[in-house]
Amino acid sequence: MTRPVTPLLDRIREPADLRNLSAEQLKQVAGELRAETIDAVSVTGGHLGASLGVVELTVAVHAVFETPHDRLIWDVGHQAYPHKILTGRRERIRTLRQGGGLSGFTRRSESEYDPFGAAHSSTSISAGLGMAVARELKGEERHVIAVIGDGAMSAGMAYEAMNNAGASRANLIVVLNDNDMSIAPPVGAMSAYLSRLISSRPFLSIRELMAKMARRFPRPLERAARRADEFARGLLTGGTLFEELGFYYVGPIDGHDMDHLMPVLRNLRDTDHQGPILLHVVTQKGKGYAPAEQSADKYHGVAKFNVVTGEQVKAPPGPPSYTKVFAKALIAEAAADDRIVAVTAAMPSGTGLDAFGKAYPKRSFDVGIAEQHAVTFAAGMATEGMKPFCAIYSTFLQRAYDQVVHDVALQNLPVRFALDRAGLVGADGATHAGSFDIAYLGCLPNMVLMAAADELELMHMVATQAVLDSGPSALRYPRGEGLGLALPERGTPLAIGRGRVLREGTSVAILSYGARLGECLTAAEDLGTRGLSCTVADARFAKPLDVELVERLAREHAVLITVEEGSVGGFGSLVMQHLAWTGLLETGLKLRPMVLPDRYIDHNSPVKQYDEAGLNAPQIVAAALAAMGEANAQPARA
Repeated sequence: MTRPVTPLLDRIREPADLRNLSAEQLKQVAGELRAETIDAVSVTGGHLGASLGVVELTVAVHAVFETPHDRLIWDVGHQAYPHKILTGRRERIRTLRQGGGLSGFTRRSESEYDPFGAAHSSTSISAGLGMAVARELKGEERHVIAVIGDGAMSAGMAYEAMNNAGASRANLIVVLNDNDMSIAPPVGAMSAYLSRLISSRPFLSIRELMAKMARRFPRPLERAARRADEFARGLLTGGTLFEELGFYYVGPIDGHDMDHLMPVLRNLRDTDHQGPILLHVVTQKGKGYAPAEQSADKYHGVAKFNVVTGEQVKAPPGPPSYTKVFAKALIAEAAADDRIVAVTAAMPSGTGLDAFGKAYPKRSFDVGIAEQHAVTFAAGMATEGMKPFCAIYSTFLQRAYDQVVHDVALQNLPVRFALDRAGLVGADGATHAGSFDIAYLGCLPNMVLMAAADELELMHMVATQAVLDSGPSALRYPRGEGLGLALPERGTPLAIGRGRVLREGTSVAILSYGARLGECLTAAEDLGTRGLSCTVADARFAKPLDVELVERLAREHAVLITVEEGSVGGFGSLVMQHLAWTGLLETGLKLRPMVLPDRYIDHNSPVKQYDEAGLNAPQIVAAALAAMGEANAQPARA
């Protein structure tokens, strides 16, 4: 398929080139940029809808402000594909999310035009305020612009930052990209006119003059004058909430109309106003591409697709994903127990809770991008005898760690955490990898930890959590498809803290925790062809640890290898801790914990990521052979 014709965009090597173009030429650039974004994402897949919604805004901001000297922060970073094209990365845009290619998010190491990495949401105002304060302390002159949208304003962190910014009176421009009409009513010419008026230097100068005069009034009159000003502009614009947080509010304006955007942005660039400003723009997710406009949810994140038809390239039919199996299992448990409820933080489809919500709409809760609230909300329900399942990606639960510790574990409340995307996740890369949950949950008293080796185990573990009322629990499972195992209508609860042995041997023991079990079994087959008899066991639980199984494996084998899809400090560390205190590490046992390396692993295919991490069968075999070589060089064990 031929690429779109983009004569003006072809002339843009960096944002400075935009500043030599007329208003009509900038509109043409925006059209060509939209076509280029659609074509590029059709090749790579990625976050399409949000990027299409900010095309005009991206062109306008770069045309008005002196980026990269002026700092531009995108929140969430998956809105930034057009930004990447305009900032010297167009030649690599078709490597997006591929091994060795561009990140799907903003990334400091990738470009000077990315002053802050943003793959988790709602961080831009905090980061922008930090940059603005640093600018003042260093005596520098630059604008700081934070673009926040695609749901990111639903998180409490954004309001904490706005409260601080309003109190600090720092000069910061926040652009609220409202792309779902959740805040603003439809906007038109009158709104655009009012926005230009109240952002203009004459209006702001008069307002500052009146404010100075009001300060000379007796205090009651000063307060009355301030309230009258806020009330009048609130009636016109609807920005009362932001005004109360200390921001000067401008908007809402049409974020796709360059004739509205450019004058307002210039006014904000040139204003003498002291303090933070919020510009409210209304955009349409998927703007300019009919399939994405008509189905914003399906085109938020897409696979490769046909530009003409919009049809996404579907993988050959295979086993159901772990996410779908989790949803099936939870629905089955909810059918048997009306106390089961489900909570997610703006990821109903990503966690499978969209299916649960259709089955049990009154027992399903999407709290928005607010993981901290989600956890404590679930804890509150648990105090009243409900059975909350809190389904959150492993990487996103990091945002609510204090709530997990203080509100759940410390009070020993039976909140059930379902951690999707455990382990390495492919194209989303390090920011979305579930690398740390075993370590950060394994150190908490009262927490039961389990990991599913396959989709059947996942069903059994959901059933286990459903009946586990003694305290909190966490179940981790990977992204992607299961193994194609036959599944029952409902899972069967497992014995807490009990693993299973899948293969018996005498020389090497491999103890797997999680979805590397298949690779462990493959490694055992390979070792068998080399004359090494190998035991393979599935731990199932990291806490409580199956100490009987661990001790038997340690006593009966020369080498014990633990394998997990997590960082150092996780399952292997718990095994090592137990064996050290039993004295079994002093008997000549060669213990080899295999974990993710102590570095972040970039986006790539999962197979290549696990090769890089050293957690595929060949690396397990190599570890066993090396350890056996050492064991054979030692005196025989007693």
